[in-house]
Amino acid sequence: MNPIIETIFQRRSIRKYTDQQVEPEKLDILLKVGMAAPSAMNCKPWEFVVITDPEKLSQFRSRLIFGNRNAPAAIVVCGNPSLSLNPAARLFWVQDCSLAGENILIAAESLGLGTVWVGVHPVGEFVRVVREIAGLPKRVTPLGLIYVGYPMEDKPARTQYDERRVHWQKY
Repeated sequence: MNPIIETIFQRRSIRKYTDQQVEPEKLDILLKVGMAAPSAMNCKPWEFVVITDPEKLSQFRSRLIFGNRNAPAAIVVCGNPSLSLNPAARLFWVQDCSLAGENILIAAESLGLGTVWVGVHPVGEFVRVVREIAGLPKRVTPLGLIYVGYPMEDKPARTQYDERRVHWQKY
């Protein structure tokens, strides 16, 4: 099978991590692949906040209901629609930033890292907490938080393909 497709099937949500720190070079690669994502009208509304400070990570763990993960790093995927000169493109920041996040999740798997996506937007309290911890200005909205680290658990590859959800030519 194609190695990219194998990586996609192998990517799983990892919720337990070793204490090993993620190398800055690997975090840089993840940011680069995030910014390689497609975006509507090439708007590129994404911004990222990399968190490795144990105190900030501890705040995420204690203040986000789904954020109790022991990863040594997190990437906050943010949308900043004001980066686009085209007002129409500003409507697609959620989709664009989601694509950037997916690139990061897949690339992390290929680097031997584990990740889990924690949804933030559109839940107001989650947005407020992440905005406060990451020091985000009002014009920047956190879409999600990606915990990154070396996995302590090994999960089998899988596809979640369900042919009942596929429609050809019409619904």
